[in-house]
Amino acid sequence: MTVQPLPAFEPPYLMAVFTHVRTSDESGYPETLTRMNELVAANPGLLGHESARTPGGLGITVAYFRDHDALTAWRRDLEHRAAMEQGRARWYESYTLHVATVERSHGFAHDG
Repeated sequence: MTVQPLPAFEPPYLMAVFTHVRTSDESGYPETLTRMNELVAANPGLLGHESARTPGGLGITVAYFRDHDALTAWRRDLEHRAAMEQGRARWYESYTLHVATVERSHGFAHDG
């Protein structure tokens, strides 16, 4: 499988950057993560999302939304809210969420 970053999107758009450190509690986390990925993908204003984890355990997920309405719909989704509560109670040692408007976006990839 080839790993590629998401393409650049036409600005302006929003990005939500979720950085976190997990606890050792795995119970229910993989299933919830799969469900959250399904839910956010169903949001018509989602442009895409990508995640990475450092060897030291810092997780970073960046989601790109077309506008505030799309991001608000994601934030207010009842299943997402329940998962956020479980995250605070069980799965995350700490986290930070940053939301920003992207004003410029470009990309590069070698041909072939």
